Amino acid sequence: MRCVVCGSEMVETRTDLPFKVGPSSIVIIKGLPVHSCTRCQEFALDDPVMEKVDKILGSVDESMELEVVHFAA
Repeated sequence: MRCVVCGSEMVETRTDLPFKVGPSSIVIIKGLPVHSCTRCQEFALDDPVMEKVDKILGSVDESMELEVVHFAA
């Protein structure tokens, strides 16, 4: 897979990413599988991973200011 920004190679890795789900609510998903660019640090998610992220974010309590969730395959 090639990076859409710089054209360099993307490698599979796991990382922690924050997602804003409300005006003052942030969810951090830990251990998220991503494709990361070896040059510019751009990242991409596979469609099945993004579907699971959508489900996770849809089930969080938006009244919480910060929530940390571990991604489980």
